Amino acid sequence: MTTNRPRPGLAIAALSLGTALNPLNSSMIAVALVVLREDFALDVAKVTWVITSFYLASAAGQPLMGRLADRFGPRRLFTFGMALVAVTCAIAPFLPSFALVCVARALMAVGTATAYPSAVVMVTQLSKLANLPSTRPLGRIQMANTSAAAVGPVVGGLLVSLVGWQALFAINVPIALVALVVVHKAAPADSGRETGKLSALIRDSDIPGILAFVMSLMLAMMALLNVMPAYRWWLLGAATVIGALFAWRELHFRPPFLDLRLLGRNRPLLLVYLLFIVFSGVYYFAFFGLPQLLQEAGHYDAGVVGLLMLPLAALSVVVTPLTVRLMERFGVRSVLITGVLVLTVAAAGLGALTLSLWAPLVFVLTAMMGIPYGMVSTASNQGLYVSARPEERGVAAGIFQTCRYLGAITATVLIGVLYGSGVNQANWGLMVLVMLGLNVLVLVLAVMWRKPTADTR
Repeated sequence: MTTNRPRPGLAIAALSLGTALNPLNSSMIAVALVVLREDFALDVAKVTWVITSFYLASAAGQPLMGRLADRFGPRRLFTFGMALVAVTCAIAPFLPSFALVCVARALMAVGTATAYPSAVVMVTQLSKLANLPSTRPLGRIQMANTSAAAVGPVVGGLLVSLVGWQALFAINVPIALVALVVVHKAAPADSGRETGKLSALIRDSDIPGILAFVMSLMLAMMALLNVMPAYRWWLLGAATVIGALFAWRELHFRPPFLDLRLLGRNRPLLLVYLLFIVFSGVYYFAFFGLPQLLQEAGHYDAGVVGLLMLPLAALSVVVTPLTVRLMERFGVRSVLITGVLVLTVAAAGLGALTLSLWAPLVFVLTAMMGIPYGMVSTASNQGLYVSARPEERGVAAGIFQTCRYLGAITATVLIGVLYGSGVNQANWGLMVLVMLGLNVLVLVLAVMWRKPTADTR
């Protein structure tokens, strides 16, 4: 069977578009939380499930999709994922209940989870075809991710104001279809991959491990959000036991859903993961907490909130290609440490919002957050690439994205707790203190990371 001639530049652009869907949908929803609460008569803790359902499915899906990309071929997996997104998002606007909206978000998360691991697996071949260092296509993919996450509140605010929350699903349909068609036409065909039977795929997919991972996270979140007050400690205990069983299984099952041995034998990769979890927690505190503060305490319209987040998008886009050049000149570690230091300053600046929610002040502070977001995300992405072995980059990239979701889940749970008594400036001040504490840990991890040699990977 003949295939189209690979066009690496076009393929990288389409892969970037596909990988952007996950961060775009994780951030667009931030400005829809208040509208969803009103439409479905929900409280702050319950509405966060529209976020956590997405992140739980993404957290479980990313490592599995990474393994499938390594095993069965990244182009095949990518096109399947984009098709799932298109179908799910075409149906979702017509769903009548909040529970079904959360289910649709979970299915959309599974589809978008195929994109990033597939792109990372294809980077090596595309870089050779385009005669570029790996930092360039990775930088473009990260720029798309950074831009999508940052511009999400702007796009989401406009869509929610003009159409409603349903538009947050509908917008994904044309994007997913374009990415699907272009990657199928322009990316290199999968070669040297397994085809295998469906029964073998199911047997090797570690379904019990996936279920234990998701159940442990869900029970822990239910306990922290106090969904069932009379059973809070029972839920937390069950989460701990299931988490321990999950770890035991992953150490003994081959091939595991989450390769804990991979983390144990590769210290630089483990540090990248830990750093990215904590960094994501810091960032999503601001990303999900600030729009709610502006809408409820500042009484800003969702569209205005999106515009106030626009500087974050603009600065992230500008900083990302600059970060790529700085890494080529000064190295990943130096740029990573610098980005974390800037993040600390930006997080401290957010404390000013406890005194005033004046729009120009918000505008400046969101711009400040855009700089470290672009720097740390891009440097972490490159740190992952150089820390992982080539044959493990698919699953390593999947785990990397899971780290983002773990950080985001932690942030949303704590936002539900800290905003439990009210979305106000006093409680926002508590969030800023937590962010600054986590910043210290991010800095320590950045200082500890070293680019690995061939012998240490």
